[in-house]
This record gives sequence, structure tokens and C-alpha cells, in this order.
Amino acid sequence: MTYTVNCSILLTELPLLERPAAAKAAGFDAVEFWWPFESNVPGDAELTAFERAITDAGVQLTGLNFNAGNMPGGDRGLVSWKGRCSEFKDNVDAVVGIGERLGTKAFNALYGNRQDDYTPAEQDELAVKNLVYAAQGVAKIGGTVLLEPVSGTPAYPLKTAADVLAVIAKTQEAGVDNVKLLADFYHLAVNGDDVPAVIENHAKDFGHIQIADDPGRGAPGTGTLPLGEWITRSRELGYAGPIGLEYKSAAADAFSWTIRQQAN
Repeated sequence: MTYTVNCSILLTELPLLERPAAAKAAGFDAVEFWWPFESNVPGDAELTAFERAITDAGVQLTGLNFNAGNMPGGDRGLVSWKGRCSEFKDNVDAVVGIGERLGTKAFNALYGNRQDDYTPAEQDELAVKNLVYAAQGVAKIGGTVLLEPVSGTPAYPLKTAADVLAVIAKTQEAGVDNVKLLADFYHLAVNGDDVPAVIENHAKDFGHIQIADDPGRGAPGTGTLPLGEWITRSRELGYAGPIGLEYKSAAADAFSWTIRQQAN
């Protein structure tokens, strides 16, 4: 099994730039990150430090989020956020540069919360334009834009696979084919989606899979979700990419479940 460690939610007891090496020491060859910078367009020194942390650790950066705004403050993306369009486009250029230098191909674009001052239709129209711009940008390096359902944020409008696929259809109508569903099994399950049906109907077209268990968004095996079965079936139906580990766990046993898995 090829796993990629999300170093923005795991290994948080360490400074961010030490986490790729810690993932490598734990036996993983791949990592992914939410947007790892405070600034929308980081300077050369910030970029160099981050990229060296990846390359010096000897891991592959398989995935990177576009800037999603102030995540601790409740923001969940800039894609549909009216008033920040130029900011999103500037960030696309920065993301493409990182991807080109590190060989990253998957880029997660969080859709953004609903805004009281605009209609959903107005935001959705902007979102399609921004997604097309991002897709065209990452296409230059063979990349894919990922779009995901999210739980726990009522103002975030994409909660099911169907919600995401409807947006993706609009981007396809606009002329791009590299916007894909990020199937986060935790978010889908918590939101009440029929995860087995999503897998049966769309696994071959998944852009990425991420996992966490429920309840608690903990490590696999700490809850009730049949994550192993879902992953196996997704593989059988054509998903060939890595599995993103995007769960919360205490530092002492963050990856102990993989040892139990190997023993079985």
C-alpha cells in the first residue's frame, strides 16, 4: 500500500519543516500538505526552506493545497470567495512553481464557504472560472486540481460526492478535464453519503483518496469505518494513486496501526 502522510494534520508536535523527515523516519516515502505558508505568495527564502525540507528528507510531495484562507479561523478555501479572485490566481502561480520544482501533480482547491453578501449562484459562477484557471495552470506541469466534500463546516456547500461532481461537470463544459473528485472517506461518511456507492460508480475517476476513521477523525482502526474494504474496492475498480493519511493522532502512536496491519 502506498500511503502519503499529510504533514499539516499529523506530526504536529514537530515544527512544520521537520515533519517530512519524521515521516521518512516512520517508514513513509511520500507526504502532502495543506498550504504551508502564512503568505499567499511566499518569498524565495520561504519557498527554498520548504522545498529543501522535502528534498533533504528524501520524500515525494504528492499533494499540495492551494491557499484556503485562515483555516483556524474557519475559512475553507478561496475558489468561490468573491473579492479574492486575484489573490487566488496569484496563489495558483505560486503553487504551480512549487509543483514544477518538486514534481507534485495533485493540488487540492477548497471551494470556500458561502458568503452572506452574495447568492450561491454568483459564488458558483466565480468558482467555475477559478477552477478552470487553476486547472489550466497545473496542466502545464501535468497536474490535476482536486475538489472535495468537507464536513464540520455548515457554510461549506460541497458535502457529498454528487455536489462535487456537479461542479466538475461545469468545469468540463468550460473546456478542462483535469479537475477530479478527492474522495475523503471520512468527510463523505460523516456527511451521510453512500460511500460504497460512490466507490462503485466513480473509483476509477478519483483524483485522490484520503482517510480517517469515525468517530473523532482518528487513525484507521480507532472507529467504525471499513476503510480497508473501501480502499481495496477502489483499487479493484481502477484507483491507482496513493492513499492520503489525513487523521488526528497522538504523537506516540500516530502510525502504530500500520504495524498491526502488517502483522495481519
